[in-house]
Amino acid sequence: MNDLVLHTKNLTKKYKNHKALDNVNIKISKGDIYGLVGKNGAGKTTLMRIITGLSLQDNGEIELFSKTSKDELNKERMRTGCIIETPSFFPYLSGKKNLEYYRIQKGIPEKDCVDKVLNTVGLLDTGNKKFKHYSLGMKQRLGLALALIASPDFLILDEPINGLDPVGIVMFRDILKKLNREKNTTILISSHILGELSQLATTYGFIDNGNLIEQISAKDLEEKCREYLSVKVDDAAHASLILEKNLNCTSYQVLPENEIKVFKYLDKPEMISEAFIKNGIKVYSISKTSANLENYFMDLIGGDINA
Repeated sequence: MNDLVLHTKNLTKKYKNHKALDNVNIKISKGDIYGLVGKNGAGKTTLMRIITGLSLQDNGEIELFSKTSKDELNKERMRTGCIIETPSFFPYLSGKKNLEYYRIQKGIPEKDCVDKVLNTVGLLDTGNKKFKHYSLGMKQRLGLALALIASPDFLILDEPINGLDPVGIVMFRDILKKLNREKNTTILISSHILGELSQLATTYGFIDNGNLIEQISAKDLEEKCREYLSVKVDDAAHASLILEKNLNCTSYQVLPENEIKVFKYLDKPEMISEAFIKNGIKVYSISKTSANLENYFMDLIGGDINA
């Protein structure tokens, strides 16, 4: 059984001479929280707009819930909810009445869905408060409530925590985790707050200049970013042999310019330096380090993030 919620195939979008997307292929499985990482202008919003039908691709194909034809895609998009552009709410109406307006507009017959989504996002007690008096965090959560009003299987969120304070970010994160855990809602989310994204995502897609440069599971990324000793020597090949023969260590990685990442002896670096020196290997430096999501992304694309 195909458990893919979304599969894009060679998705391409041009604006004049600029390729906003260049043969992008992503796969999002049911139950994933897919973190889309990229600088401003990398193509994140363009990709989301095409998935939701707000824009059309120039080339390539979208497969949504295993459906690909235009009519099928329009039908399957009814199973999605999104925050891509700031929803328009009436300032003098309450949050509840705003959602009631959209419920009728969308043709959703279940009247109790409004109270349900307000409860989900923690706004049930403030549902009668006028929108113009909402804080930024409340406005963001009401936008999420609107995206959830039709009980979507797939949630698409473009920078949903942008501008929120730390408390608002934690609340938003907890809501998304609960949706994913309790309803198995599949989520595609972009954010420039990469540290926060690392607490949510189960899979990452790194996009730069319209190109998907890597797609990796959170588990594999954690393995790549785990803590290690960076050891710089004069002869990495010889040092590798000493690691295995003298220290019974096979958990290492040889990098260019005679640098070795060693994933053992993190609290006993002196044992490594002593073994190397005894065997005639010059040790120029040894330090404990680790990579985070920001470091990893910067290594992939080079330069500053500004995501």
